[in-house]
Amino acid sequence: MEHAVIVGAGVMGCACALRLLQRGWRVTLLERAVPGAESSASAAGILGAQSEVASAGPFLELCLASRSRFRHYAQELAELSHVSIDYETSGVLEVAMDAGEGRLVAARAAWMLDRGLRVEVLDRDQACRLEPGLNPQIIGANYYPDDHQVDPDRLSRALAVAVSRLGGMFRGGTVTGLARGQGCVTGVHVDHELIAADAVIIAAGAWSSRLAGVPPLRTEVKPLAGQIVQLEQRPAQMRHVIYSCQGYVVPRTDGRVLLGSTLEERGYDKAVTLDGVRRITTMAADLVPGLRQARWITAWSGLRPATGDGLPLLGPTSLPGLFMATGHFRNGILLTPATGDIMAALVQQQPLPEDLPSLKAFSPLPVTVATGENHHG
Repeated sequence: MEHAVIVGAGVMGCACALRLLQRGWRVTLLERAVPGAESSASAAGILGAQSEVASAGPFLELCLASRSRFRHYAQELAELSHVSIDYETSGVLEVAMDAGEGRLVAARAAWMLDRGLRVEVLDRDQACRLEPGLNPQIIGANYYPDDHQVDPDRLSRALAVAVSRLGGMFRGGTVTGLARGQGCVTGVHVDHELIAADAVIIAAGAWSSRLAGVPPLRTEVKPLAGQIVQLEQRPAQMRHVIYSCQGYVVPRTDGRVLLGSTLEERGYDKAVTLDGVRRITTMAADLVPGLRQARWITAWSGLRPATGDGLPLLGPTSLPGLFMATGHFRNGILLTPATGDIMAALVQQQPLPEDLPSLKAFSPLPVTVATGENHHG
């Protein structure tokens, strides 16, 4: 039985493990902490294939393909793990607070409609009828009925349970480097032990570029901190995710409300700061004034795995047997199902599902300056 070692047991690592286990592989996941305890569980869970993607292109197509998987994915995980990921078809309202934002929102609606995506362009009164708690001073909004949400913490739990029940092995320890032999990767060094593998997948989020022995990549992965505040309304008063140029408000059906998020380049520091909380809560109160009376619950910060060009690293590296599944930045939860399908197919050298775009833009291979193409050397 072929053996895959996956470095990182967040949603990406577990999604890859799930699909490989279902294809008959033996899988070991290496995680220094609790599976899914880093950026996976720190996210807001917006499935924003439209609200969070800036333009048409391969990345949009990848996000759309992954979003379309989520309804079935939620059902599959519930059957495997008996854990609900709280998949909600709430839709997203992208709100414009002034004329400048209104022009941006209108331009986004135009290219999405050209692409054939569902967008409802709403004036102020229509938006406030859809979500009565909105600030009545808004200009208007785009409504994306197909952008949904899940609970990232429950997604992380469901994936970890499903992987464990299918026979995946979770191991702790510190990964100190890759093992090589005969020109390919042969395993991973963990503390003072070698774990042999037929394939190694790096899915370590913001830490992916720090592993010793990883060959040159198209771009480095670095951490960008994002703070989130959690409030509570009893009973729940909001129905839709509210998105703006300044941040977002994500209501859960149980009355929790997530507010986010900052974007801070400060290394691996996950501190929650007074300034971050102030910016987030001010933004949220401007969007939904009634949140000023919501109960404070908690706040946290996670590290998003960001790449230099804003695109994830998906696929084989120049070292045979070594694959990257990282750099998803703000779209990791959204891209979880597609990433699992992609990596399982690539590891087994099988065709990709037909609904997925070309992966050329996401190749980990470094770009050759002279030709502008990915270098396979």
